[in-house]
Amino acid sequence: MKQLLIKNAQIINEGRTYTGSVLVKGDKIAAVYEGAVPPEAMGGGQVIDATGKWLIPGAIDDQVHFREPGVTHKGDISSESRAAVAGGVTTFMDMPNTNPQTTTLAELEWKLNRGAETSAANYSFFFGGTNDNMDEIRKVDPTRIPGLKLFLGSSTGNMLVDNPATLETIFGEAGMLIAIHAEKEEVIKRNKAHYVALHGEELDITFHSKIRDEEACYESSAEAVALAKRLNTRLHILHLSTAKEMELLDNSLPLSEKQITGEVCVHHLWFTDADYATYGNRIKWNPSVKTLADREALIEAVNNNKIDIVATDHAPHLLSEKEGSCLKAASGGPLVQHSVVAMLELAKQGRFTVEKVVEKMAHMPAELFKIDRRGYIRPGYYADLVLIDPEANWTVGKENILYKCGWSPFEGYTFHHKVLRTFVNGQQVYNNGVIDDSIRGMEVAYLV
Repeated sequence: MKQLLIKNAQIINEGRTYTGSVLVKGDKIAAVYEGAVPPEAMGGGQVIDATGKWLIPGAIDDQVHFREPGVTHKGDISSESRAAVAGGVTTFMDMPNTNPQTTTLAELEWKLNRGAETSAANYSFFFGGTNDNMDEIRKVDPTRIPGLKLFLGSSTGNMLVDNPATLETIFGEAGMLIAIHAEKEEVIKRNKAHYVALHGEELDITFHSKIRDEEACYESSAEAVALAKRLNTRLHILHLSTAKEMELLDNSLPLSEKQITGEVCVHHLWFTDADYATYGNRIKWNPSVKTLADREALIEAVNNNKIDIVATDHAPHLLSEKEGSCLKAASGGPLVQHSVVAMLELAKQGRFTVEKVVEKMAHMPAELFKIDRRGYIRPGYYADLVLIDPEANWTVGKENILYKCGWSPFEGYTFHHKVLRTFVNGQQVYNNGVIDDSIRGMEVAYLV
């Protein structure tokens, strides 16, 4: 059995940082040592001296759009998973708004097979809910998917679920975690009509946050929370973006006891509506980036555990598709290669501890979705590990971007942490700029 020893690292895991070593045998962690490495761990296999480097569990991203099948000119499972492992993300959960949509068992199976063929990271795929696929939902094996995704506001892919009777049935009968995109369509349409009447169709990007505003987010989230509480549904609210929505979340319970959980994405912790002047449509997302006060409330909610996990909503588009008015430019952007370093940058700025970053990007996603043996540096767990240089300055540029779309909202920014090596199931898939294209991730298993 292949053996690997990563020694003398600063291990950041389970709320602690300490000098230690990790022994990997095959695809799993065999032992974790604090302090000196015992002699029996030194025999045979590869040894990496990680003195001065950080070792963290690989990040688990619960919301990506890798664009396959159907829109692979923007990205595909191969290209975007390569970007993911280069960024320290070892496991992803892909969304169903592809073409065709992942709303039948046959389409889910196609994606799982494609992941096995091409993904450099561990892979899984949400099943999509529509106004008329309840029969398919009932057939899904819950150990093979993270949950059911519902779009309660229209976004890329036209999967809006807006029939009250359908929502009642899905929330009452799905029997699995339901993850939602929460923006209220009526509010968005009303706001859009108002601003178009005042200013015409050619609205610039600054109107995006006025159209997809706080009210649109809060009303949709609040209605979903009320329905979930009434029907005892396990609800997960994706990409929270407003201070007001924090009223809907609870930090008095441990994550294992929560029925309502929440995710925030890196861009809502980094950008505000004031940044439209600099970045324009490059930071056009649904939900929109909001005010500085909203961003501060989201950061506080990560720290006080009202928000449970941090992810990306990685959603690549070509820059040509991001052009035009705020009504025409595509919403979404690529993030998965830069999410871990961006969060560590915020930690360097004093917004989070590095232990909190690891908790929200690795530990809590594993707990929230009940993933089998991932998200921690523990004996018996899969060896999804990331080695980071905490003192390496590097600037994001075209030459080091791995997204198929070829750009990043972080272009020109100099980060102060660098992913050096990434291990997926004990195999080194990324090493200082070089990806081993022979390595494939595993299908993620969920405990139910």
